[in-house]
Amino acid sequence: MNLRIRLILLCFLVTGLAKAEITLPKIFSDEMVLQRETSVLLYGWANPNEEITIYTSWNDATVNVKTGNNAKWEVTVETPKAGGPYQIFFKGKTNEIILKDVLIGEVWICSGQSNMEWSANSKIENRDFEVANANYPNIRLFTVAKRTAKYPQEDVSGSWATCSPETMQDFSAVAYFFARRIQEELNIPIGLIDNAWGATSAEVWTPESVFKEHPEFVEAHKMIKPNKWVTVEKSSLYNAMTAPLTKFKIGGALWYQGESNAPNAENYQNLFTNMITSWRTEWQDDFPFYYVQIAPFKYDDEFKGGIVRDQQRRALSLKNTGMAMTSDICKVEDIHPLNKQDVGLRLGNIALKNHYNLLQDQEVYGPLFDSSEIIGNQIKINFNHAEGLYNKSKKIDLFEISKEEGQWFAAKAKIKNGAVIVSSKEVKNPKRVRYAWRSTDIGALFNEVGLPASTFTSE
Repeated sequence: MNLRIRLILLCFLVTGLAKAEITLPKIFSDEMVLQRETSVLLYGWANPNEEITIYTSWNDATVNVKTGNNAKWEVTVETPKAGGPYQIFFKGKTNEIILKDVLIGEVWICSGQSNMEWSANSKIENRDFEVANANYPNIRLFTVAKRTAKYPQEDVSGSWATCSPETMQDFSAVAYFFARRIQEELNIPIGLIDNAWGATSAEVWTPESVFKEHPEFVEAHKMIKPNKWVTVEKSSLYNAMTAPLTKFKIGGALWYQGESNAPNAENYQNLFTNMITSWRTEWQDDFPFYYVQIAPFKYDDEFKGGIVRDQQRRALSLKNTGMAMTSDICKVEDIHPLNKQDVGLRLGNIALKNHYNLLQDQEVYGPLFDSSEIIGNQIKINFNHAEGLYNKSKKIDLFEISKEEGQWFAAKAKIKNGAVIVSSKEVKNPKRVRYAWRSTDIGALFNEVGLPASTFTSE
């Protein structure tokens, strides 16, 4: 490199340092929501070794922080009960930033594939009415721009906006209806981070550390075929769209995904629970993680959809999780059910009961398989969340039982004392039982609050 070029580069470097200012991640902006009654981290960049003063109006407090040689700074502040609007002032040597209209409330990250990304403009039931009535100034929306990366990043693209008919219609409909339900009961600000991308498999949202610990996931991932809508490179969306948010305090996570993992369905529970655990580890918080069980759909494989649904049911064994069932609000010809209202409502009710300790007398789940007991040539099936168990049609179908050899046969079923008794003339010594196992199976078994029973197979 000749002397002239070296001098030019040095000039650019010195100029850049001289003009360096306080910079905030995009997740900090006007109209944002911060998690209530907790310690939240404020962080960003500035000149190396620069003194920064931060003022928070909710407690009339000032704190000082100094950047390190890496030009980064961070400071922890305490947030009050829900309320606002407030302001946050950041003042450094060369510039000042004022964040206005900051609310304190509950923050939820909402992730997954197209059914989470799906907006009113993508078409939902009663679309025009919902958009016209989406005036909720205390619900704030942040959409993470679609990006990929080979390594974890420090920032995302996006900005906060107040929920209105103009902003709601391009935002996640499930997330919006969830927030509307939560706010109906809590009457506090709600912040939603829409962090979804259609057609994605769970692998792209999972940190590389999980694959290092579980090489079997790497092998299973090879079954996911490339598609034209998004990369299938593992960890690529986590790196670009989730990792930059892990320092931002949240109250919980919502997830609607699983359709793209039909090719490696048998692996889903293990991968999914490890993904959830890795997120909690990165956030350093055992936050609630509520997800949607995928709806019946006509997949290429006769059983893969049912396997994913059962794998999602089994993922409930991970603590502080919850699952909304959707088999009754779908059409098997449409992988994107248009009734997003009930999906958000059911997720909201789960959160209100399990996380916010409300609705304690209300059932929020459909019947879930608990245990099975072989009694002669019959199998007795016990369920949780099955008060008032009934079948919507006269004939109880979609139950199957197997012989020791593993062959499955359609079973006759009856409800007795809150349990289901199944049998088959072809099976004298039954070993296992399953329900709604085909990809397209829409069951008619419900509890008294009208929530459907989940697909399951016994072990």
